[in-house]
Amino acid sequence: MAQKGDELERETFSCSICLDLLKEPVATPCGHSYCMECIKTHWDEEDQKGIYSCPQCRQTFIPRPVLGKNTMLAALVEQLKKTGLQAAPADHCYAGPEDVACDVCTGRKLKASKSCLACLTSYCDKHLQPHYEAAPLKKHKLVEPSKNLQENICSRHDEVMKLFCRTDQKCICYLCSVDEHKGHDTVSAAAERTERQRELEVSRLEIQQRIQDREKDVKLLQQEVEAINHSADTTVEDSEKIFTQLIRLIQKRSSDVKQQIRSQQVTEVRRVKELQEKLEQEITELKRRDAELKQLSHTEDHSQFLHNYPSLSALSESTHSSSINIRPLTHFEDVTAAVSELRDKLQDILTDRWTNISLAVAAVDVLLPHPEPGPEPEPGPEPGPEPEPGPEPGPEPGPEPEPGPEPEPEPEPEPGPKSRDGFLQCSCEITLDPNTAHTHLLLSDGNRKVTFMKQRQSYSRHPDRFTKFFQVLSRQSLTGRCYWEVEMRGTGCVAVAYKTISRAGDESGFGYNDKSWALYCDQNDYAFFYNGIVTSISGPFSSRVGVYLDHRAGILSFYSVSETRTLLHRVQTTFTQPLHAGLGFWGIRSSAELCKVE
Repeated sequence: MAQKGDELERETFSCSICLDLLKEPVATPCGHSYCMECIKTHWDEEDQKGIYSCPQCRQTFIPRPVLGKNTMLAALVEQLKKTGLQAAPADHCYAGPEDVACDVCTGRKLKASKSCLACLTSYCDKHLQPHYEAAPLKKHKLVEPSKNLQENICSRHDEVMKLFCRTDQKCICYLCSVDEHKGHDTVSAAAERTERQRELEVSRLEIQQRIQDREKDVKLLQQEVEAINHSADTTVEDSEKIFTQLIRLIQKRSSDVKQQIRSQQVTEVRRVKELQEKLEQEITELKRRDAELKQLSHTEDHSQFLHNYPSLSALSESTHSSSINIRPLTHFEDVTAAVSELRDKLQDILTDRWTNISLAVAAVDVLLPHPEPGPEPEPGPEPGPEPEPGPEPGPEPGPEPEPGPEPEPEPEPEPGPKSRDGFLQCSCEITLDPNTAHTHLLLSDGNRKVTFMKQRQSYSRHPDRFTKFFQVLSRQSLTGRCYWEVEMRGTGCVAVAYKTISRAGDESGFGYNDKSWALYCDQNDYAFFYNGIVTSISGPFSSRVGVYLDHRAGILSFYSVSETRTLLHRVQTTFTQPLHAGLGFWGIRSSAELCKVE
């Protein structure tokens, strides 16, 4: 009893973070005590959020509390050490929340050193000894400690599942094979593991090859950044030398050219670096995935291997091209030629030819992968101006453009289809991506209908899944002219979003960021959301909403659809990435369905 009392006393004066006796004890405003260094480290990790919490009761504090050493508690701890409390077993020997505990220990359990697949029990070093000494127990299969041993037991027959049913793709016991799985294609779990292990190795080879390709792409992009910078710097120097020979009348134009070159240089370098960062992120993710597969391949428990294999084996498609080839390009050289001509034809440049310089700066040729085309892509030439034959350095002169990312001024875009046939020609088939659906959303009808459910759905973990808002994205990316209709029941929103939209936190809601545009439908009212700004919408209410997208022209329109289509709201902007259709809800008994356009 005295020993048990010592253990309880030790726990009373132990830090719940490091599980050791308190060192420089401090107390949080909620009354819990920690080591000074432990709680400081814990709150340092929460600095970015600006909200600080107690690790035990989760009470939050704003601002960060100022802590002082609790001298009385420190004195008590020192006194307890002198009375022999320090002789208690080391805390690191006991099982913590993240450890596998010994199933045989009573009271405070020690960490398990092995798990037995025959006994389906985890043992510490002390209780494991019979497995090393008793002849019958020596034949048992020992593996690293596992919390998932009960997953090896058939819930129906309470037997160890040593077989695998290929027909139903699940582990089963012997009784299952002669009962509900009778006549199915069954093999031993070890045999199935061997086959899946080969598939795993193939996946790892693919990942390693992709890592090599991406590392090569990163090097090529870095060379491109250096080439852009060098060309831009050289062009600025040459332009300044030429402009110094001109009279004061064109000094303003010299400043304008320099500014445009620098602006376009920043734009192009940023584009290349953004892609470079994405590729580096993909490399990191691939390496992490390879490590997971490697760890899985070393799992000794066949059933556990097969249980985890489906969620780890699928290799997602890359969002970028397989490789990037940097070819010899002209970056800003045309600008120098345009400025040289300006020196010789001063009067013409001040009137008609000034446009040539501006367009030559905007038409810097950088080889980057283009997005994969979506449904119904808009026909037309590749983006970028075609140089006119002859000494002219830029395209056909025209109105002076506003500086921007577009290489040439776009004509006034059509606001949208004018007739029923026009909408039909732009209509596209859209399905929803289960990997993005919140766990309270149920997809049905070939992934064209989504329903809000009170109970969670059994989706597997996926990095693309929304975790805070009840939202889902389409499987298809949209880059051309597209039109689709949604039948909305209850309270929800119809949206478009970039695939890079956050999947967690307040910034992940449709319309609450600069990566999504959303029309919210609430009973008989509409509201448009973008980047957290709300715009009230007036118009005839209908449960069916039509969405028209012209990605290249930067047009997004929402319609109320009944016997006719009435425009509710139109957005004119510049889309920088492919878009995905989105649906969201915030009320029970809500659902939405992607309808056939008629």
